[in-house]
Amino acid sequence: MDTNAGRQAVSRPATPKRSATAGPAILSYGFRPFFLGAGILAVVAMAGWIGALTLSWRVGGSYGALNWHAHEMLFGYAGAALAGFMLTAIPNWTGRLPVSGLPLLALVGLWLAGRMVLFAPDVLGMPASMIIEAMFMPLLAAIAGREIVAGKNWKNLKLLFALVALSATNIAFHISVTKTGAALEVSRFGVSTFVVLVVIVGGRIIPSFTRNWLVKAKASALPKPFGQFDTLAIAILLLALVAWVALPEDPWSAALAATAAAFHLLRLFRWQGWRTTSEPLLLVLHLAYGFVPLGMLCVALAEWGIFSQPSALHVLTVGVIGNMTFAVMTRVSLGHTGRALRASLTTRFAYVALLLAAALRPLAELYPDTYDLMLSVSGACWLVAFVLFLLHYGPILWSPRALRG
Repeated sequence: MDTNAGRQAVSRPATPKRSATAGPAILSYGFRPFFLGAGILAVVAMAGWIGALTLSWRVGGSYGALNWHAHEMLFGYAGAALAGFMLTAIPNWTGRLPVSGLPLLALVGLWLAGRMVLFAPDVLGMPASMIIEAMFMPLLAAIAGREIVAGKNWKNLKLLFALVALSATNIAFHISVTKTGAALEVSRFGVSTFVVLVVIVGGRIIPSFTRNWLVKAKASALPKPFGQFDTLAIAILLLALVAWVALPEDPWSAALAATAAAFHLLRLFRWQGWRTTSEPLLLVLHLAYGFVPLGMLCVALAEWGIFSQPSALHVLTVGVIGNMTFAVMTRVSLGHTGRALRASLTTRFAYVALLLAAALRPLAELYPDTYDLMLSVSGACWLVAFVLFLLHYGPILWSPRALRG
């Protein structure tokens, strides 16, 4: 997320004025290698999954293609996007220098090693591959914790708890695959953790960015500030997600999910997103958050047996996690490299493609005669979005910071 936002978004000291490294630009800040890696993995993992479905590719070896796909999208792709955000936001929150140079290279190398060993885990053996893959998230949590504590940035300590939870969930995912051959319940917990992160951090930055933009546009109505309603909405969502994980196909889970959907739809409405249609970088944040109430509604319908569980899960993964991380990566890549916060035509096409990918996946449920076709088109839209991201933002991420005139 744009970590240079005003203090309404995040209370923090001044941003460091210099980088900790004089090396290559790609290693000057965490968002650069991790956003680039996330984009590459988004393409490779989706292509591998399509190949597994249509050409019987043995991606993931004994781990299983479905488990590999679920893990890499959640802990591989989303994990890299989260790492890029955290390593960029924390220096802005604490005033400390960013992790860069060789330490950053080592962290990126560990993430990459995890991707390689899980792609073909039988080469080293399943236990060794899982151990190597599981090392990245705890190390990221340790680095984030060190920086937050050293900077006495206690307000954002709760984000560290999310990293610890994801670390434990990743290990539990591997254990579950080993013991049962699947990890559905663990996947739900991991997805829920990412959704909560979106709701917490998105609830800071979306209304803040929108307020700043609307003030410049001299709009009369502005987003509502964070208050008791937001706290209640987050609490209800937490209860609904816990019920979704612990009490599947239960009427109470469905009721809580539907209630959470209503609260977060109202929360989104309070942010005045429809006034940002002329600013795609802002509008896409509102649209991405819109998948939170839509996803929880789909969860409720699935708990009632009206909708399929996989389709509901994909609304949260592709819709919430995919679109929000994509929106954040494009904005941060521009803002933190000295570029103007303006969405190019390529960026706009990429936004539309990813939104279509998220919308078509659950819609396929409603049109069984074209189910396979719509799934294929959804996957193709995902690929288009991230290929465009790599073509446009790849050079930005590995090039030196632009000098504004």
